[in-house]
Amino acid sequence: MAEKLVIIGAGDFQNPLILKAKEKGYETHVFAWKDGAVGEETADYFYPVSITEKEKILEICREIRPAGVTSIGSDLAVATVNFLAERLGLRGNGPENTRLSTNKYEMRRAFAENGDPSVGYVLVTWQEGNIVFPEGEAGANAFAGLSFPVIVKPVDRSGSRGITLLSGPEGLEPAVETACGHSFLNQAVIEEFAEGEEFSVEYISYEKEHHFLALTRKFTTGAPHFIETGHVQPAGVSEETLKEVRRVVSHALDTLQVSYGPSHGEVKISPEGKVTIIEIGARMGGDCIGSDLVPLSTGYDFVGMTVDIACGKPLRMIRNSCRAEARIRFVFSPEDLEELEAVKKEGAEKVWRISPMEPFDGHGVTDSSNRYGYMITTRD
Repeated sequence: MAEKLVIIGAGDFQNPLILKAKEKGYETHVFAWKDGAVGEETADYFYPVSITEKEKILEICREIRPAGVTSIGSDLAVATVNFLAERLGLRGNGPENTRLSTNKYEMRRAFAENGDPSVGYVLVTWQEGNIVFPEGEAGANAFAGLSFPVIVKPVDRSGSRGITLLSGPEGLEPAVETACGHSFLNQAVIEEFAEGEEFSVEYISYEKEHHFLALTRKFTTGAPHFIETGHVQPAGVSEETLKEVRRVVSHALDTLQVSYGPSHGEVKISPEGKVTIIEIGARMGGDCIGSDLVPLSTGYDFVGMTVDIACGKPLRMIRNSCRAEARIRFVFSPEDLEELEAVKKEGAEKVWRISPMEPFDGHGVTDSSNRYGYMITTRD
């Protein structure tokens, strides 16, 4: 009888996990709100239960008796995965990791207390049309000590939702209102804007040992919302810079109490090579970074390793054949679609996958969840 794997989430970025688990011989049991996501069809068993309904999922899992529980690309799912793993006696990272890795304010506090290079920050809420500092006068004083520009973001969301860059205090109230409106906790963190280029860092951890996989160069729309327009691996930095990134992120993973599974860090690197941590999620990165770019550019089966670790198997760092470069481009407009067609015709890059394209309805892209589509290419 096949071992069973519970997967939290059924969207497009979760589907590679479902398919990989099935390829490895696991029976897949997928939980998500029923909205027509691809995982509803590809899973062996689909349960129309919101990923936030932890107790209800736990009740069903006691009957399933899975070998493991996991998810990729979702901070919201991390809390449920860790909760289920602890209650079912499966491999996971525990409640303290959930607290530190899914709340940006708690993460900043942990970095500050453990000497990880981060930025100044302050927690705020939005109540009755006003900004409120939950920590009282100390919070207001902390805000007064911040240097502009600052980023205002929800404490508990990802995917560029509710993020605003401010060069000065003008516009602070609407930015906080927007961020808190996207937050499940009605909380936002105001943090100093770190200068430098933005990168993401992919790791796999096993028994508190952290194994570096890839550094990804990130491209965004820039201010004020910084929505990702594309990613490329390898990142093209010096060996000295890469060594410093690995030192900083490995220490930060200890701070966040990551013991098992994938992680996705976001850092800024200044022209002088200084590394500043933006945030780190105890899960694989979205945007096809972990599911596609990492195996294409490094040869490591990132998703396969994630499945094995969740199901109690030892980590096996096996490197398969790979390409010199892997890249993803996202579509924001008809002009972007024309650019993708030009890339295909030029032939310098090989097309790995093109997603279904949403119709251009003029809604405008406000965060990573409503981009129109993407194309992944490789270069030998």
